Amino acid sequence: MRILVVEDERPLRNLLVQALREDGHAVDWAEEGVDGAHKALGTAYDLLVLDVMLPGMDGWEILAKVRREKPTPVLFLTARDTVDDRVKGLDLGADDYLVKPFALTELLARVRALGRRRQGTGSPTIQLGSTTIDTNSRSVRRGDESIPLTAREYAILELLASRRGELVTKTDIYDRVFDDQDDSLSNLVEVHVSHLRKKLGKGLIQTRRGHGYRIPAEGETPWEGDESGTEPA
Repeated sequence: MRILVVEDERPLRNLLVQALREDGHAVDWAEEGVDGAHKALGTAYDLLVLDVMLPGMDGWEILAKVRREKPTPVLFLTARDTVDDRVKGLDLGADDYLVKPFALTELLARVRALGRRRQGTGSPTIQLGSTTIDTNSRSVRRGDESIPLTAREYAILELLASRRGELVTKTDIYDRVFDDQDDSLSNLVEVHVSHLRKKLGKGLIQTRRGHGYRIPAEGETPWEGDESGTEPA
């Protein structure tokens, strides 16, 4: 997922960004409210992680602005743990609320749960023939064999699998998997897809030349293609 973290406490913000990136997400960040609101409204994020008490514009204001334009899921992080504060956040449209201090493992679990909710599935597993994707452990198995993937390889596979049967453009993959630190003009997507084909078989991910990639819909016969996985004209 592409996630925006808006947190003014630098040590906590750095910890969150690192943990989320290590968990396979693309993460952008802002340290004050106005910049956070600008980024939240200007980019198609899959999730916003917002502190409540921010300089310039607080989390309540950011959420109110976002909700007027977008349904982006919002997870609040705050030291304000009164019932009234939680009710206010939820009534404004927040999807979840985590009180500081918190365990990183819980934060990551809540992020995964919000991701499943956004995709419209409550199951943590996605089945692609003999390949099983576990979105909780972010692991992949083919039959009884564990398939080691890098965080980015996993993120691309999960994105394509969650939209099985659909064509996913390279631009969409960049927007969902890579963040502002990555070079959008490079061949990062092609490299990672090539690695996935070597590990999972070239028939799993199809290439529509000049358009993007797709995983065949359930019941559709995978096209084996050539080594590049490109569909014939």
